[in-house]
Order: sequence, then structure tokens, then C-alpha cells
Amino acid sequence: MVGLATTLGSGAMTNSILDLEQSKCLLVIGSNTPEQHPLIAHHLRRAMEKGTKMILADPRKIMWARVADMHLRHRPGSDVALLTGMMNVILAEGLEDKEFIAKRTEGFEAFKAVVEKYPPDKVEQLTGVPKQQIVEAARMYATSGASAIIYAMGITQHTTGVDNVKSCANLAMLTGNFGRPGTGVNPLRGQVNVQGACDMGALPNVFSGYQPVADEAARKKFEEAWHTTGLPPKPGLTVTDMMPEAIAGKLKALYIMGENPMVSDPDTNHVTKALQNLEFLVVQDIFLTETAQLANVVLPAATFAERDGTASSTDRVVRYMYRAIEPIGESKPDWQIIRDLARRMGSKEFEYQSASQIMDEIARLTPSYGGISFERLKTTGGIPWPCPNQEHPGTPILHKDKFSRGLGLFSPIEFKEPAERPDKEYPLTLTTGRVIFHYHTGTMTRRTETLNREVPAGFVEINPLDASELGVASDEMVSVSSRRGSIKIAARITDRVERGTVFIPFHFAEAAANVLTNNAFDPVAKIPEYKVCACRIEKLGS
Repeated sequence: MVGLATTLGSGAMTNSILDLEQSKCLLVIGSNTPEQHPLIAHHLRRAMEKGTKMILADPRKIMWARVADMHLRHRPGSDVALLTGMMNVILAEGLEDKEFIAKRTEGFEAFKAVVEKYPPDKVEQLTGVPKQQIVEAARMYATSGASAIIYAMGITQHTTGVDNVKSCANLAMLTGNFGRPGTGVNPLRGQVNVQGACDMGALPNVFSGYQPVADEAARKKFEEAWHTTGLPPKPGLTVTDMMPEAIAGKLKALYIMGENPMVSDPDTNHVTKALQNLEFLVVQDIFLTETAQLANVVLPAATFAERDGTASSTDRVVRYMYRAIEPIGESKPDWQIIRDLARRMGSKEFEYQSASQIMDEIARLTPSYGGISFERLKTTGGIPWPCPNQEHPGTPILHKDKFSRGLGLFSPIEFKEPAERPDKEYPLTLTTGRVIFHYHTGTMTRRTETLNREVPAGFVEINPLDASELGVASDEMVSVSSRRGSIKIAARITDRVERGTVFIPFHFAEAAANVLTNNAFDPVAKIPEYKVCACRIEKLGS
């Protein structure tokens, strides 16, 4: 989100999901779309059935490797080098959109000077992708007439995550692939309503609608609306900032809602130490998660089916969600829990009687949601923001005539290695991700017998050559260790991973991949490097 906000002025998906069916070329990078976002994958598959070309860039031989026109198997953490190599070819062959660059962008010369340093033969050495494949992919993307980039956490979850995102934006601007159907840069969010949560200010540096807390006019507006004074101009802590502060005793209490950091955050032992060092921990969730088991107080929240409200999808469409049943037991919708807590703490400003009243306040204070109300959502089926007023139909495609920041900003990006590379002690590279049958930390899906039957336990994918050297057989229990910890897990021997790389899905608390992962993070976005760390595998008992 930070990378796109810097280069384009908005961190959101530029085009709609349905619009991607009009693409002529899809560059899917850092996204195992069929397993992570299967409904979106359905629309991309429909595009391919109409003749759309797909370039898949992924270290693993995922499901789509069988159907993609090209599969670029780059080394984990080499995304910047791969994208820059493609841009080098585009410039060398004169395939850039000169008119678009001249009229709608800035910073091109500094960007070009860096790109010229990454010819395909050098990029082959950095990424492991044959130089001819880099050339062919660049031509395919640049000449299609309507190319779209789709990425997910395989791009963002690196110490160079912001650089990765900026490189995606650079490639799209270089070829003029913005503001038209079937184009753009399209991040797929990691969980339901992540987009909506960010839109509503669930970030430490902004109010709703990405209005900066550092902006005096924005603070004054919210102070007047909320009948208060002294809203802080300094951004708060990110999640990755909070854990060290808790260990140091500087952060005394945490209120965690709908999140399970004991499984989802990197370096689980570090997280455990942080949460146990708190003086007070509140967890609000629908199940007693691994994190909730450490809490002083657990507040039972209602599920999506037990409340009215809205959700904003990954392509910025705000939709109304109907309550199907009344909340079960003592559970309550999240907004009611927060309202009741605020009242007990003495506030007179939380007198909401319905979710609709909250939506009305959102519209008053958030320009991009200004024309959105429950009444409109119930009749339209959904509205893509920005929607500034009641007469506005919404905006399916961003940046049509100009970028949100005015001119698109080219960024000169040098390739940087991941924070941790393999060595003699830890000779393998670990990367993590999802499987189609489970969702995130398994809080919901692992309570479903049907899904658990499909994938009941964690596993580590090992290339056959590595397995032979280790003397490991398929389904054998092995120990996987990093500098942060060790887990016991079943081996799965497969060529889905290349030699020297192993893969573990992160859904399984009893064999948690994040015991191993590195808590080094991107210095700007503060997102941890889940996708690359050094590890070793040993036979149990050896």
C-alpha cells in the first residue's frame, strides 16, 4: 500500500476484478491466486479462455504453472531484479510508451539510469531465470495492448516489499498500462475486508480515507466531529513495532481484534515473549485462538452472519452485508462491544444505535466514501470508491486521466538481497504461503471437518535432489530449524520447489512456519520478511 501510494497517490487496486477479464496479458507475480484467491482466479481463467496470455513469476511450480504461457521461476527475494530486467529489455528495444511517460509521469531519467544497469544476462545471475525468458516476458507484457499486474503477499512480505511494489508500478507506467480496462497494478489483499479496515484508518498514520494524522486540517476536522481536542499528530506503532516495545516493558497493554499473531506473526517465540510480558491483554474474536488463550480477558464477537454492516473488497467495492441470524450466546457485533466499552469508560460520544449510523458518520468524514450509505448499497449491490457524493456512481478504474498524486512517480530501485541468505549452518531457503483448503491461521477452516480431512496437518515441501542428499523419504517426520526456532513436520518430496528451496504453509499452529521466519521487516511499510529465511532440515534422531 505504501509503495503504490508513493508512486500513484493511492495504494488500492487500480482496476476491478471483472475488468481483468479484458486484459490481453496478465503478469501474476507473488500470488498463488488459485489457492489464495480462488474466486478471483476464476475470472483470470476466463480471461485466458478468451486468449489472454499469462506470465507467471513464482519460485514454486504452483497450480497455474501448468496453464501459464510462461513460468519464470525466480529465486525467492529477487523480484526487483526480475522486474527491472524486463524493464531493461523494454527500454533497449524501444517498447516503452513514450507519450504516456512524457505526459503523465515524472522522474523518468533517474529511473532509466538505474534500469540500464540490469541487462538480462546480469539478471539471469541474480534471479536464476534464463535471460531469453526475461526477454520474451518483457516483449509479451509490453506489446499486448492491455497488460495487468496482479500481485499479493509474495511481493509485499519482504524487507524490500516497498521496492517490489514500486517496481510493479514502474513497469506499468513504462508501458502506459494505466487508466484503461484490463490494465493497472492490482494488489490482492490477504484477508477479508483488509481493504476496508485500511480505508477506515486501521493504520497508525492515518484517519479514515487515508487522511494523515500529521495534517493539521485533518486533525481539526476529526476533533470537531468527535468533540475532543489534542488528537496526536505523531503516528502510532505498527504491529512489528509493538512486539519489541512489549518485550522492553514500554507497551503495557494490547487490545487484539480478529487477529491471531501467535500463528500469523514471524518469530513466534518472540511474539510469545512479548504477549506474556504485557500487563493486560484483551482479545476479541469468534473462537478461542492461540492468542486468546494468553489473554486476561476474551470478548466474544459475532460472526459476519450475525451482524449488519459493510465490507470493502480488494477492488475497492463497498458492499452491504445482511445479518442472517441473531448473535449466538453472549457474542455481540464488534461495534457494539466497542461502544459499550467506551460508555463504561465514561465517554458520551459513542451513542450509536445501529451500524447505519456509523456508516453515515463515515460518509461525513471520509471524502472517498462521501456518497455511500446503507440505502444506496442495498439497491446497487456495491459501489467502488472513490464515490464523493450521492449522485456519483463510483469509480471502477483509478487513474484514468491523471494519477491521484497528479503525475505518476518513477522510482529508481536498486536490487537488494533478502535480510538472511543460506550459509553452511542453514543451507536452505524457506518460503511460506497458503494451501487452498485452509485460510490464514486456520481459526475457522481447521474447525471444519471436510477441510481438515483434505489437509489435516502441516508439511514441508522438499525438492527430490535435496531429499536424496538428506536421506529423507516422503511423509517422514523431520526437524526444520532456523536461527529462531525449530519445528517437527512431515516431509513432502516434490519438484514444486527448486533445489535449495523449501516451502511450509503457515496455517498450522502445531507445526508453525512462523516459529522459523525472520522478523526483519521493510523499513518503510514495516511488513516482515515472511517469504525468505535460511533454514536446515534434519532427520529426527540424527
